Amino acid sequence: MLRTPPTPEMITQWQKTYAKYKDILQPNRKNGQELINYLKSNYTLIPFHDKRADEVIISNVMDNEPLREKLPDGKEPQPVTFYLERNGKKVFIGIDLSSGMYQIEDDEDLWDELCAYQGLDSYDLKNCYCVYEYISCLTKSGQLNEVIRSFEI
Repeated sequence: MLRTPPTPEMITQWQKTYAKYKDILQPNRKNGQELINYLKSNYTLIPFHDKRADEVIISNVMDNEPLREKLPDGKEPQPVTFYLERNGKKVFIGIDLSSGMYQIEDDEDLWDELCAYQGLDSYDLKNCYCVYEYISCLTKSGQLNEVIRSFEI
């Protein structure tokens, strides 16, 4: 997850990673429901019903063109929010079922885990930052070689 303005060095690294993997990777992006199913199979989620939290998820999709473009034709965002107790803290999770956008507060490792699990769509595969982030998250989780092999089969 990008937390600071990119430097020229960062962009160069993104471009190198993109060049290395762009012809290997294939679309494999999971949708919002698949993310929820993954989380439920690995964690105990506490549903969080809050209109303001839902509005934040909707706004994150609608105010961000690349995320808005992931909405299927005629679909509006469908936010689902949870809390998760992890490492002694309460972690907020928001997922849009329509676009697959997710938001994690206070747990960068969980964000990276979901990034590695979700994969990329054909649009993301044309973006050097998205490819870099995905490869970085796969590397952190020890899944890079396994995922690369799955594309070679």
